[in-house]
Amino acid sequence: MHIQGKSVLLTGATGGIGEAIARNLSLAGARLVVSGRRADVLERLAAETGAVVAPADLANREELDALIAAHADVDILIANAALPASGDLFDFSVDEIDRALEVNLRAPVMMSRVIGERMRERGTGQIVLISSLAGKVATAGSSLYSTTKFALRGFGSGLRADLHDSGVGVSVVFPGFVRDAGMFHESQVELPGYVGTCSPDDVAAAVRSAIENDRGEVDVAPIAVRAATKASEIAPGLMGAVVRRLGSSDFTAELADRQADKR
Repeated sequence: MHIQGKSVLLTGATGGIGEAIARNLSLAGARLVVSGRRADVLERLAAETGAVVAPADLANREELDALIAAHADVDILIANAALPASGDLFDFSVDEIDRALEVNLRAPVMMSRVIGERMRERGTGQIVLISSLAGKVATAGSSLYSTTKFALRGFGSGLRADLHDSGVGVSVVFPGFVRDAGMFHESQVELPGYVGTCSPDDVAAAVRSAIENDRGEVDVAPIAVRAATKASEIAPGLMGAVVRRLGSSDFTAELADRQADKR
């Protein structure tokens, strides 16, 4: 799909990754609708990109429904909003679990259901779901977050098959750890030296490539991280033991502690 002149609904636009996606697509000529919970950040981004501002808390079903109804006819949907949901499952309250499921999984599914149907009727459109490499490999402290991100992978793959030959594409993007902006960066946790990172601009470039080339899945991480992810998919038990020996539990515990206020 050519992005020039196309309308785009982007959720999670108040985070650093969302802002990078907005700037990239704005430069490509997209007509943006940016959504998030912080209206002040959206207004600043709109002043820079010419976007329409659409504040919404995706954990609130009424606000989600209103957002979908107001922008159901966009050409491109980018479901980027997410909560970190890191930590031991038994440390989460029921409300915190429900909120993570609402924002990370239910909201993208419902947006795709309504907006995707409009796209299919027109015979054109692109849906981009932002998952994570935690949606391919789960580690200690990621059970809830990985649940939502694994589910997005399955949802995107199945929906892509449903829409085959309809003119509507579905892409799932899998960032690794992102430096300089976003949920991990804001935690200020230091990664183990053997783990590389990607930038918000790398993620934005991957989203643009997914749209322009209708790519089903796109990983965004250094080659060593992508190779380790693939090895973990093939031999999860072995790689899990290796990661534990490298001290991953200390890192994940610190990350969960730093992100507890985001639940």
